[in-house]
Amino acid sequence: MLRILKYLIPAVIISIIILHGPFETDEPAASPEDHAKEDLSRVVYPSTRSIRWKPLFIRPQDTLENLYGKDWEHVARFNRIDRRHVYPGMTIKSPLNIDQIKDYTPMPREYEPARRYSRYILVNMEEQWLGAYENGILKFSFPAATGRNGYETPTGIFRVDARHKNHTSSLYKTEDETTQYPMDYAIRFYIGADNVAYWIHARDLPGRPASHGCVGLYDEAMQKRIFTVPEKPVLQDSKRLYDWAVGENRYGPDSGNIELLENGPIVEIIGKNPEYLAKPPRHAEIPPS
Repeated sequence: MLRILKYLIPAVIISIIILHGPFETDEPAASPEDHAKEDLSRVVYPSTRSIRWKPLFIRPQDTLENLYGKDWEHVARFNRIDRRHVYPGMTIKSPLNIDQIKDYTPMPREYEPARRYSRYILVNMEEQWLGAYENGILKFSFPAATGRNGYETPTGIFRVDARHKNHTSSLYKTEDETTQYPMDYAIRFYIGADNVAYWIHARDLPGRPASHGCVGLYDEAMQKRIFTVPEKPVLQDSKRLYDWAVGENRYGPDSGNIELLENGPIVEIIGKNPEYLAKPPRHAEIPPS
């Protein structure tokens, strides 16, 4: 009997693991611990609750281009992420209907406080999004990366007082510590009591709050120059905002050096950083239409 039990017990244990072990049958997903905040399905943006999507685990062979073809840009914007930060092992929000996100913006089409201004920039931190208004009408809008927890972007109403097309950070370096972090197309809107300046500028967008307090926008040309990717830059939101808000057509020739401005556009920062779910949603928990 003891000899039979010796062989029977391991067999029963193996059977239980095969039949009831969820890890063998679950689809791939980002680490539940998610120390790198790599699961973007856990970042809650209020405006996405009306859009049907599912969590999509990124495999080694996946890129936004081969997953979504010519529609990759819409998915990138929906996730507030750049192509450099779409890597194997992470999870993004994959829309079930691409047409539903082609004109997606969480910003109001009309904004009454901006009505008496020819240039008004509104940043919603909870949505991680920026809107550019002309006399209260939304001209265009972009994903943004504001200050991460502990370095939150200051809220309130400010006025742009400087531009610097070729700005670099005096405080922070790139990941490899080889150079100061680039801040191309920088628009300064606030200087704190500690003499730290806050800018809207080009930076990486990892799909969540990430900066030390500035507001970052897409600039793939900068990313290629500094990080060699992407091979063919497409997204250059920071340049578009710079040209519209403080460009040469409004403030004259741009020397490329820091230049003080008078009567610059209004910048309003509202909200707080988005909620981050403790657990990733399951595939069965697709938001309702």
